[in-house]
Formats: sequence, structure tokens, C-alpha cells
Amino acid sequence: MSRIGKKPIPIPDGVEIKYDEDTVTIEGSKGKIVQPIHSLMKVEVDKDAKQFSVIRPSEERQCRELHGLTRTLLANNVHGVVSGFSKNLEIIGLGYNIKMQGEELILQLGFSHPINVKIPKDIKIEIQNQTNPGKFTVLGIDKQKVGQFAANIRRLRPPEPYKGKGVKYADEVVRRKAGKASAK
Repeated sequence: MSRIGKKPIPIPDGVEIKYDEDTVTIEGSKGKIVQPIHSLMKVEVDKDAKQFSVIRPSEERQCRELHGLTRTLLANNVHGVVSGFSKNLEIIGLGYNIKMQGEELILQLGFSHPINVKIPKDIKIEIQNQTNPGKFTVLGIDKQKVGQFAANIRRLRPPEPYKGKGVKYADEVVRRKAGKASAK
């Protein structure tokens, strides 16, 4: 049996869980997430103990694979509607900056033109510092969407190894290269 899949998920105060045949709706203070689940997996909600768990019907390979995955997705959704997820990013480079204009993020990343990125409706951006090093945070209730949006921004100009210029995660360590040796 999956060690992750068999752990029950506690239901915090203020979180409401509704289970249909193929979806689980989790509603909390930050928002609402509808998570589709595989038809083989079943969710058992225990309102008295304030927890719910994922049940698999058999020991088939596909059921074992889906068991831990489904439990982790649901646990992430509960965490997201209670406290949310965030990714911190930095923009490093001379002339590089970031600003918001309506529902768009405008990035100057050393190209001849600014890059406009449309912000999805369930993602929020908080800018701490606009210029070198530009610091900003991607916030949301869905862990996958927050991580994917942050990765898409990083992909626009990944950090290079010589001067470290580009977009990087705040906790990312860029391996630096020495470059050419100076002539004597």
C-alpha cells in the first residue's frame, strides 16, 4: 500500500469539501478549486473526524500509481485554498526591469523590445523591486498553475553562467564560469 496514499488529509476550519462521482470541490477562504479525479479512485469524507482519504479499489499497477498522486493533488488543493502558494523570482541585469500594466506584465530583458506577458485570472503578481535586481512574487491557490507561470517567465531569459544575467528563482544558485583569462 502506498505510504503517501493511505495518509488521511485533515480538513482545516473554514474548508468545505464536496465529492461527486469524478470531481472533488474544495472551497476555502482564498478561493475554490475543482479537482477532477480518475474513475478508479474513490474519496471518503469523514466529517466527524474532520478528514478525508483516497481509497483505491485494487492492487493493480494503475491503481497503485494513481493512489499517491490523487492524495497529493487533493492535499495541495486544501493547502492552496487555506494559505495559497508562491514563487519568488529575481531579474538580474543592467537595464532589465519589470512592471505591471493592467492585466499584463511588461518585462525588459535585454532584447530590442519589451516582452508582454498576459497574467491568468487566478494568478497575482506582487513586485517588490522593479529594477536591478528586480524582485517579484507569483501568487495563487493552484500549485501547478503558479509553478507553470513562474517557469514560463523564467524561460523568457534563463540565467546565463558568465555574469548571471537573466530571470531566476530567488533560491536558485547559478553555477558561474570563469570566462576568458585576461591577457598579460
